[in-house]
Amino acid sequence: MDQLQTINQVVEELNSSERTKLLYLCGSFETEHSTESLKELLGHKVLHDDTGQLLLGELMVRLRRFDILRKVCKTTRDEVERTLSSRHFVPKFRVLMANISEDLASDDLNSLKFLLSQVLPREKLEKSKSFLDVVIELEKLDKVSSHSVDLVEECLVGIGRLDLTRKVSAYKKSAPLQGQERQLQMYIWQQYINPSIISYFTSPLGHFLHHFALISCRKHTNLFIQRSELSGEIYTGCQCFICLGWNQLESYRFTSNPRGGCLIIDCVGNDGDLLEQTFKALQFRVVVHKWLGGDQILPAIKETIRQRQYTEGDAFVCCIISRGTSNHLLGTDSCITGLPVDSVSQQFTAKGCPALAGKPKLLFIQRYNVAECQPHNWREHQDEDLETDGFNGHTTVDSIPENADVFWSHCWTDEHQLEEGPHFSAYLKALTDALLKGQRRNKHITDLHTEVNGVIYEHNSRNPGATYHIDLKHTLRKNLYL
Repeated sequence: MDQLQTINQVVEELNSSERTKLLYLCGSFETEHSTESLKELLGHKVLHDDTGQLLLGELMVRLRRFDILRKVCKTTRDEVERTLSSRHFVPKFRVLMANISEDLASDDLNSLKFLLSQVLPREKLEKSKSFLDVVIELEKLDKVSSHSVDLVEECLVGIGRLDLTRKVSAYKKSAPLQGQERQLQMYIWQQYINPSIISYFTSPLGHFLHHFALISCRKHTNLFIQRSELSGEIYTGCQCFICLGWNQLESYRFTSNPRGGCLIIDCVGNDGDLLEQTFKALQFRVVVHKWLGGDQILPAIKETIRQRQYTEGDAFVCCIISRGTSNHLLGTDSCITGLPVDSVSQQFTAKGCPALAGKPKLLFIQRYNVAECQPHNWREHQDEDLETDGFNGHTTVDSIPENADVFWSHCWTDEHQLEEGPHFSAYLKALTDALLKGQRRNKHITDLHTEVNGVIYEHNSRNPGATYHIDLKHTLRKNLYL
């Protein structure tokens, strides 16, 4: 009876958020509870186990309710922590998730929920009021568990909470592998990632061995190409060692926070918000311009890249959504005027923007084709120092822009799609999905675009009257991993 009274008093002393956290720490998947149901759960945990009192003491420490320890449980924080130094009664995984939940601000939570929009149903995300609610839904789907926290780690990286990422990484290192998993990990390590191989990575032979190691690992176990608890850990470790020896010197720096500036020009009004959410989630500093005329697009670009806050990161992104012809972007105008497509990339040369020299510039254009017409002599209104490189948006073998460090993805489809009710670009949807997933998987930018190509190919097969065409060109001098 004394223990039961203690449990009842403990629950009554807690506020609503503390009760929710207690419920999670006790192993429940419920997000809604009554006081009586919590008393019943806690009673079952404490009264039916010889270590029940120790569990109750640890729970109060995890909740930081040291007053309850003293007044109700008749013990002290020091006594409980001495016990915890040698033995824990609450799973470390649940303690970690609960602590992360407390440290996440509401803006962080919203960004994290956006990153998970392709993993959890929309109604579940809308219902989730805390990180614990999100984690519970992920656990129900077996996306996250005590042995698999990669998704949580990737999302925390995605929202820029590197302090919390380090806590997850520390947990992963301390979590013991199962016997069979450890044997497989050691086998792969000894076979393919031993020091005798690593020592060659800085030599010409290392370039070959880099590819050989990855191909051999993929060949001998599908753990490298199928997501599982072990594959993420081994593949990340394998890739990391290889990068240290060879690829790290060949990759763009992409670690600043914010990552860089992102300019979005939406002259159509349908997908600008999607792009804004995506690049904010990718930790870019975003500026959006809507409903610009053709003669306003170039000044908007120039004004943005003149501002230090948008050029001081590791990269720059420019997205343009506009009606246009094969050679011109019209903005909100008709055929009266237009911006030559080739002039966009010219703004990002070392001469045009010295602050971005040597940094990757990612340009994404969604063009809705209108009937060809005879444009006015737009060059009369251009700046005298504007140069063009003859790039007209059509794919030819020799048509490669001369500007260094530029990644250019240009998609076009027919304007009639905008006349058929609310329309959202299949290209931009595929692109944003690939970018968000690619950040979690640390994929190369060209591999991500290959995924976009695959989505568009399937879309065109299903919708022959609404096809999209993509032109990809780049002059990247190094590897770019999100």
